[in-house]
Amino acid sequence: MRRVLPALVILMLSGCISTTTPPSAPIPQPTRASAPINPQQAQARFRQVAARIEPVAERECRRRTQGVNCDFLIRIDPDKNAPSNAYQSLDKTGRPVLTMTQALIRDVNNTDELAFVLAHEAAHHVQGHLARQAQNAAAGAVLLGSLATLAGTGPNDIATAQDIGAFVGGRSYSKNFELEADKLGTIIAHNAGYDPLKGALYFTRVPDPGDRFLGTHPPNAQRYYVVQATMAEIGG
Repeated sequence: MRRVLPALVILMLSGCISTTTPPSAPIPQPTRASAPINPQQAQARFRQVAARIEPVAERECRRRTQGVNCDFLIRIDPDKNAPSNAYQSLDKTGRPVLTMTQALIRDVNNTDELAFVLAHEAAHHVQGHLARQAQNAAAGAVLLGSLATLAGTGPNDIATAQDIGAFVGGRSYSKNFELEADKLGTIIAHNAGYDPLKGALYFTRVPDPGDRFLGTHPPNAQRYYVVQATMAEIGG
């Protein structure tokens, strides 16, 4: 199995590697940073932006989907020590939840950045990325597990192959999902009255993941290009 599994992984990865590089655009540097705000001001700003993003995101969700729960719950992570992050999830009833940590609420420079981040997370739900990621992971597990079975490996090695296949499958389209969410997030933020080009300047202050193999996020310059191109399409 030591020789078989690497060969199977390479075979699987060959179907996951893109031969094209998405276009990118230089991200302009903000002219100045905003003045720091206290936690109470940050949370008030969050509530103001959430109140404008939510109805637009729900309207876009209903327009683009069928049979999908579009009743967003937008919340602040109660953990004061949670690192700067925003994420989309589903509660036990299937309701979509958009969560932003207190650190991220303080990190954003303005309402445009806050709106862009929230709209991006809402877009993940509208586009079904959680379900699609799970499907890709399951398909990867089946594929590599089946190849390991055909290669005559034992049960433990087959289980290992399935775990590796699930990991690779789950990440195979992650970067595309992020770019898709940037595009729809731009539309949602724009329709809510915010400036996505200013909002996407948030990318200037977060670490650039680069074009890492099996990374979850594309380079920041690619993401900013998507925002620019989308704004040009919608005439923003």
